This record gives sequence, structure tokens and C-alpha cells, in this order.
Amino acid sequence: MPRAVAGSLVLGRRGMLRSHNVMRITFLGTGTSNGVPVVTCSCDVCRSANPRNRRTRTSILIESGETTVLVDAGPDFREQALREEITSIDAVLFTHAHADHTHGLDDLRPYCCSRPVHGYGDRATIDDLQRRFDYIVDSSKWTPGRPRLVPEIITPGRSLRINDLEILPVQILHGEDPILGFRIGEFAYLTDCKAIPAESYPLLDGVELLVLGALRYRRHPTHFSVEEAMREAERLGAAQTYLTHICHDIEHEQLSEELPAEVQPAHDGLAVEIEPASESYDGGVISKRFGT
Repeated sequence: MPRAVAGSLVLGRRGMLRSHNVMRITFLGTGTSNGVPVVTCSCDVCRSANPRNRRTRTSILIESGETTVLVDAGPDFREQALREEITSIDAVLFTHAHADHTHGLDDLRPYCCSRPVHGYGDRATIDDLQRRFDYIVDSSKWTPGRPRLVPEIITPGRSLRINDLEILPVQILHGEDPILGFRIGEFAYLTDCKAIPAESYPLLDGVELLVLGALRYRRHPTHFSVEEAMREAERLGAAQTYLTHICHDIEHEQLSEELPAEVQPAHDGLAVEIEPASESYDGGVISKRFGT
């Protein structure tokens, strides 16, 4: 049964939205680039019978009264879409172009039958997608049956609006590489993060529902450890934080028991609802409307 968290949050499995005035975030995947279980590994977590230790590649689905937005399309997207019965996608947000976040692009084809899907990323990500997936993002190469993605370059700190969702790209660092996180109202999603630049903290002020990557207990050169993620969660002060992009070093129930209630590991299929805020983040908003 869903339970109330921090007043405005509701947890549960994905189903019908409670109302058109809420936004739902579904964790399609919460695993690192290898996924969990890891191929060839026989560790306790990889052999675990607990479904919360089975982690497909990291991705979320954001749904509002009018809009469905996918954040990243990794190699497990097809199975995630079947599991969650995703029937439409209005747009895709890309955090960065690594394989575990983009190599499910070909499986967007059922969502492109009536019209192309727009994909948003920073310039480095869009350039990479155009090199590796030219048959998807180059309209001159579109043919019947192929997925069709319209590439859109976005800039950190400048909002875009997709139907009823105002989305703020936030620059974070994946090791030394700048990538994107996203803020929508009181929700922020920062996966594959090793550091948050000083200029990005003001863009995260007032976040109440936060998602942070936390790869493992040990330090890593390009990802937060659990301890580092905990420090960032404390600094950002969200009412509820969920950890994602978790590798097989971590057993779900053990980590859940070690952490306070306001910081918990997410798991595949977890759905969280929050009332979206309506304020704008800057003076220039790129607006798009898709679907009916």
C-alpha cells in the first residue's frame, strides 16, 4: 500500500495518477552500467532472490496530467517499458551520452509511429547521438519503421517547457565531464554525479524530492559514494532523497537499514508522486507542446 512521506509525497507502484495536479516519478532502473546481477558474477547480491537487488540500467519516467517524459534510454529500456506498460512518450531528456543511458534508443520506435519524439541534451550529448545514431536523429535517413528523434540542444540554467512541465537543466560533473541533471518544481534528478559546481547549487534551492547517484560504499573517480551522496543530501536539505545508479557491492535491505528514513535506496519500479511547483526559474523558457 502507498504511504505518505514528508506531507506532499506518496510512494507505491506505478498505476493511475491520483489527480492531474500531481507529478509521478517512476524508477525504471536503478543500476549501474553493468546492471545487477552482473554477468559472470556469483556474489551474494547478484544471486539474491530479493527483487530489489535486481537493478536494470538507470532511468526514470516522469508523468503529469498532460505529459510523459523519459529521462535516458539505456539498453534495458524495452524491458522497462514492458514492465511498466508505458504506452506513450512525449520527449526524452538525456543526462549524457554514455552507453548505459542511450543504447535503448532503437526501442523508441513504437512511440514514433504517428510523430517523431523530441530528445533534449547538451551539445556534447546531441553531437554524440548524431554520430552514433544518425539513422535515428538525422531526418534525411528516416524510413518507415525506424525510430525518429528530433535533437534539441539545451543549456544548463535555461528552462524549457514541455506541455505542462517546466524543466530546468542543471550542470553537474561526472568525474571531470560536465553532464546534466534536471529540476522540475520541487523535484531534482542528479545521477552519475561526482560533484555539483558552485553555480548549480542556487538552481537546487528548495528541492524537496531529490535523487542522487550513489554507486557503492568505496570512493569512485566519477560517481558519488554512499557517504558522498549523504553529504550532498544533507547540504541540499530535501525532505526525501533516493539513491540510484547502485552497483552490486550494495545489498538493498542492508543499505536501507543503515540509512535514515529521509535518505533511502530506490529500487526498480518504485513510483513517487509529488505536487509540482509552478514557478519559473529564469526569464527565457523554451516551450514545446506535444500530443493531444
